[in-house]
Amino acid sequence: MGLLEAHANLAGKTAVVLGGCGEIQGRAITLGLAKAGVKIVACDIVEEEVKAIVPQVEAAGSTIIAVHADVTDQKQLDAFYDRVEQECERVDILVNLPGGVKRNLFVNTTREDHARDIRLNYDYIVQSCHRAIPLMQRSGEGGSIINFTTIEAHRGAATYAVYAGAKAAATNFSRALAVELGGDQIRVNLIAPDTSPAKNTNRSLYPLDLQRIEELGDAGFQKAMDMYVPLKRAPSVDDLVNGVLFLASDLSRSITGTTLHIDGGTIAALGFIDWPYEDSFMPAPLGGTLRKLFPEG
Repeated sequence: MGLLEAHANLAGKTAVVLGGCGEIQGRAITLGLAKAGVKIVACDIVEEEVKAIVPQVEAAGSTIIAVHADVTDQKQLDAFYDRVEQECERVDILVNLPGGVKRNLFVNTTREDHARDIRLNYDYIVQSCHRAIPLMQRSGEGGSIINFTTIEAHRGAATYAVYAGAKAAATNFSRALAVELGGDQIRVNLIAPDTSPAKNTNRSLYPLDLQRIEELGDAGFQKAMDMYVPLKRAPSVDDLVNGVLFLASDLSRSITGTTLHIDGGTIAALGFIDWPYEDSFMPAPLGGTLRKLFPEG
């Protein structure tokens, strides 16, 4: 065992990962924890991906209990945690990953849309934590809760209003919980991605948005990243996995109530774009870009 692994102290721990079988992020996070020697209990809404993750985790040298469940359904979430309670002696790590949204002007949304955004981005996190915390407390050795939020929780995200509100609620809920649980040595932190490789990120866009992005190809997308992301590249799924491993491990043992922004610097920029045509960093384009956009201005 290397020095870094020894300090991380992940081997032999048990993690509950909601949304840990499918998509790109969930599967990668589960496998990252498994490779670090963590035992996994995971659930996901896509049954085929629940079945597929089992041999992948075993090939990584760990074990997994994989359950098909919709975390936004209270009965299914409770049934999942009932199984966790029955089959796990302890829970050391909790990762609450699911989320999702459809881009739309608020006035064009329905009450059903609002309820879904709240269930998928805030309410299930509350219910998941409520069930998991007693399981962490019974070991007497603390634990780590990692809730996924987004940069949209920290800015006025037009066309994502209820989603942004739900993510902001999850963020402040996590801070409050961190204070409550400090005496139990249970840490509560968040990861806030921005640009993301998850399919849900693309599905949130208008169909015309997707069409235009596909027409531009990889080169066009990279130009967008050059303008928007200070590090000039979109964070990879491995970057998100590394963030989870850090917050789950003893390397972050004195960090709680904090949001880890894995975004290449977009939270620092907050609207400052590196515009082309020698305009450089400004919130709005200057003369060089404007002349290209509006040549007959």
